[in-house]
Amino acid sequence: MRRPRLMMLLVQIFTFVAFLSCFQFAWTSAFSKEQKNFNDVRRLQKRHANFNEVRTRLKTDRSGAEGDNPQKYFHESRFHPHYDGRFADHPLLYDHRPPHLTALVQTYLSTMSSIGAETWLMHGSLLGWWWNQRIMPWDTDLDLMISERTIHYLAAYYNMSIHHFDIYGIPQPQAKTNAKAAMDGVHLGPGNEKIDLTLAVPRDYLLEINPHYSNDSSDTYNHIDARWVDMTTGLFIDITTLRHNLTAEALGMKNRMKCKDGHKYWYDEIYPLRDSQFEGTSVKVPHAYSSLLVEEYGPGALTDTSYENHVFNQEKMIWEPFKAGKRPK
Repeated sequence: MRRPRLMMLLVQIFTFVAFLSCFQFAWTSAFSKEQKNFNDVRRLQKRHANFNEVRTRLKTDRSGAEGDNPQKYFHESRFHPHYDGRFADHPLLYDHRPPHLTALVQTYLSTMSSIGAETWLMHGSLLGWWWNQRIMPWDTDLDLMISERTIHYLAAYYNMSIHHFDIYGIPQPQAKTNAKAAMDGVHLGPGNEKIDLTLAVPRDYLLEINPHYSNDSSDTYNHIDARWVDMTTGLFIDITTLRHNLTAEALGMKNRMKCKDGHKYWYDEIYPLRDSQFEGTSVKVPHAYSSLLVEEYGPGALTDTSYENHVFNQEKMIWEPFKAGKRPK
């Protein structure tokens, strides 16, 4: 009676071992396939998005690629450092730029939120938030920051992705505004026709990752890790990555962070992030925002109410040009 039981036990053990072997093979195969897919993604992210690959309406590339260092990935336009010359051939007028920048940051924040990517305001954009939670009218670009985990996530799954939005309240970039119309808030087209800002305007945005993002050392030519680019106007958001400062940690200094542009931070200056609003959209800001702004721009940045030919109207909580009817260029 004992021998049949022993045989049954051996059969059960053999069956269980066979099951484990099959499971291990299946898991290894799945892991290898996933690793292959990840490697394929990494190869894709290395491609250079030159003019002919991404061009929309322009026939000529206005980027400064030919004059830049060969190691530099992102190339600003030849006519302005805050425009992408693959999509624009001229800067926007002063009165036209703000709604395009607002749409730029709103679409970026909306997209990052929907895909679960952590991001927050920094530098000049954080300063604009401090004053009135809006973009300062003389700014021509925006600055946001992401974590190391986020840049790896975006590079693996969203590099060169195009995001479509229908946006209200923005003029077409080729539209021109004369002096009187600018004072009246009226936008005119190339033939002086009035532009209806109540109609939705289709707009595409490109999320482009710098293939040098994985290099965590100081990089003069590639300190911008990613950009969110308006494929109609050429305006963009500079995206930098907050990294652990391994050099400082090796010297025994814990909780030190850095970016490739040379900025250094304490971990507690950034985290935990605070929830707020910016241009009518949910946003996150660094924990010690005031001390960060003072360190970067000086104490006057939080108190001086006149700057760049503008004065801050504390009743309306907006920056206004010095003289009505005379708009800065």
